[in-house]
Amino acid sequence: MPSSDETEIMPSYSHRQQAGATSARSLLLTVFGEYVLPQDDPVWTSTLLRVLGGLGVEEKSARQALNRMAGGGWIESERSGRRVRWRLTGHGRTLLTEGAERIYAFGRERESWDGRWLVLLASVPETKRDLRHQLRTRLTWAGLGSPAPGLWVSPHVSREAEAKQVVEGLGLEPVVFSFCGPFAGIGSERAMVEQAWHLGDLAAAYDGFLREFAGMRPDRGEQMLAAQIRLVDHWRRFPQLDPQLPLELLPPQWIGVRAANVFKDLHQSWHGPAQDHWASLLSEA
Repeated sequence: MPSSDETEIMPSYSHRQQAGATSARSLLLTVFGEYVLPQDDPVWTSTLLRVLGGLGVEEKSARQALNRMAGGGWIESERSGRRVRWRLTGHGRTLLTEGAERIYAFGRERESWDGRWLVLLASVPETKRDLRHQLRTRLTWAGLGSPAPGLWVSPHVSREAEAKQVVEGLGLEPVVFSFCGPFAGIGSERAMVEQAWHLGDLAAAYDGFLREFAGMRPDRGEQMLAAQIRLVDHWRRFPQLDPQLPLELLPPQWIGVRAANVFKDLHQSWHGPAQDHWASLLSEA
């Protein structure tokens, strides 16, 4: 179940479109997850400002992002004379570790499907809009889709336990009912999938990722470090956007499979040189 921090850094597709350019805080989270977390060593403010500056983030925005992360309990500062360096808190390490596991494993393998669906009927009054919004946010995070008002579905019946946790956490047990079973003979399964998850929008998001990164060949050093940060920052949104449907329910030659392979190949190729440049920045600082 996502916390308020997690839902903020893993926005929905439509929200991400409206947001425009990647935020300084999102890039900073990626830097901490990709470079600070593995070694768990503190990093000077000047190093973070230099890296974010190479990504087009102004110093004022970078400092605001640091303060927001500190305010959210992700990082804490320690002073040495007039200089300040930052380290992850226990809370920050836990969230970034969980996020890393989700990001790097995402899209590589898909479970075999037995043709059964998890179906939830949720009757939440329109007057309780905040409760309806929380239910939608948390069920979407769990990978369920809504093909019609009050109806939620998933081909992953194993997610019933997570859905139950969401329902109980919101106190909605009296108005939510679940079923499991195969699709019957009325209507189109593919049409239901499209209404529940809008695969055209998702395919467009994957296409944007491929257009930006598939042909990218950065030079070693600062360019490769920046490219690696942008690659991971962009990719880490997809676990929230993509419910990982069985291949039987997806269009042929699903673009998400190619995008996952591109991410894996580029991340492996750029990882060593990018880490080397990060280490050189720490040494200079």
